Amino acid sequence: MRVLVTGATGYIGGRLVPILVSAGHAVRCAARNPDRLAERFDNVEVVHGDVFDEASMRAAMDGIDAAYYLVHSMSDDRHDFTRSDRLAAERFGAAAKAAGIGRIIFLGGLGVDDADLSRHLRSRHEVGEILRSSGVPVIEFRAAIIVGSGSVSFEMIRYLTERLPVMVAPRWVSTRCQPIAVRDVLAYLVAALDLPSDGRIFEIGGRDVLSYRDMMLRYAKARGLARKLFVVPLFTPRLSSYWVHLVTPIPASIARALIDGLFNEVIVRNDDARRAFPQIIPVGYDVALDRALNRYLTTGPQTTWFDAYDVRTLPGEFAGVKQGMLIDRRERSSPAGTRALFRVFAGLGGRRGWLYADRLWYLRGVLDRLIGGIGMRRGRRSPTDLRVGDAVDFWRVEAYRPNGLLRLRAEMKLPGLAWLQFEALEGEGGGATLRQTAFFEPRGILGYLYWFSVLPFHAFIFGNMADRIVEAATAVSEAAAPEPKTAPA
Repeated sequence: MRVLVTGATGYIGGRLVPILVSAGHAVRCAARNPDRLAERFDNVEVVHGDVFDEASMRAAMDGIDAAYYLVHSMSDDRHDFTRSDRLAAERFGAAAKAAGIGRIIFLGGLGVDDADLSRHLRSRHEVGEILRSSGVPVIEFRAAIIVGSGSVSFEMIRYLTERLPVMVAPRWVSTRCQPIAVRDVLAYLVAALDLPSDGRIFEIGGRDVLSYRDMMLRYAKARGLARKLFVVPLFTPRLSSYWVHLVTPIPASIARALIDGLFNEVIVRNDDARRAFPQIIPVGYDVALDRALNRYLTTGPQTTWFDAYDVRTLPGEFAGVKQGMLIDRRERSSPAGTRALFRVFAGLGGRRGWLYADRLWYLRGVLDRLIGGIGMRRGRRSPTDLRVGDAVDFWRVEAYRPNGLLRLRAEMKLPGLAWLQFEALEGEGGGATLRQTAFFEPRGILGYLYWFSVLPFHAFIFGNMADRIVEAATAVSEAAAPEPKTAPA
């Protein structure tokens, strides 16, 4: 089918588009700023389309069979997001009707319509009603917490559980909900294209009905963390949102809208989805959690989390957190080509050392040996040759692409998992760019304390190492260049 996706810069839309393409659909993405989608997807048409501008959406929908509506305005605390959501849905529905769209597919939120729903959930239900009032058939999916690395509700559980050994929690942690794996949500969204073109509302959820307390404690168990959780009635939604803002990277404006909804029980109350989509059997929370925590299963069958768009498009100089991963990135331009850069960083370790602060690298190995680790004694199998699985001092080669990529996984004793990745990227107008990234997935509060204690050392070790790699690559490139020919006198 010819499919339009709005919200392709978001969490669900960004994962849905590649699946639609691989299923053989012709996909067009509409975005207010198309540059944000530049080079993000293969075999996808990207056009300008603002859901608040009916004319631009009519143009974006030209020749389209079905449109996905995956946008919301919750992230901005400076205006009434319910009013913005209402206006956007009205204009999108009118544009879809005018363009002759066969169906709209919308992802909303669970909750009983006649219950005292939060502002966020009421708005999600209202958007579905407005889209249906356009006269275009609407297939609406209603889901609770979506379990996947990058989902804001899952990230809130991740950060709170990782960072707080003892949690004093508000009473909403006892509310029941029915979490669903992101992979199952995507399966429903794609399968909706094969349904008859009449409007339906489907409540979707995973196999388990749990409280938020259960979800946090199961997360802790999966991570091997000892956690205590005490419920007190003192926290209002506003106070809870400030606490979440303080402890996690999630802004208070988003946290408050989410927390308001956590007072509502959100579970599946009819089995229409099971009967309409018998091929989809949602997994339980523990399986969904295992997938979310596995960095190799979060972005599709052909790429890993390290290749995800959100990671690739980080600034060249970045020190911060992304989806539970602490990241330190350095980029350097080089007049040398990618071959020369790769030759240098693929030769690091062993007798050659790390080009900068070798004594500190050695000291780190000694400290590791003192606590029972492997230290620096392993060196490397060959000074010039590498393959996946090779040992390099206290690292292991995890990914290797000649003249492009080297990713090393740390095997020293750490309160978490660590990687060091080097990339040689083609530069504009010749030359190349070195992208050097340290990743650390902390395990509990000790992991965070460890990372921030070594961050000052990273500042000069990793920065200077990147400079030295570029200098060595330039020297290699110049040494390999042919001597200039001299014209005869």
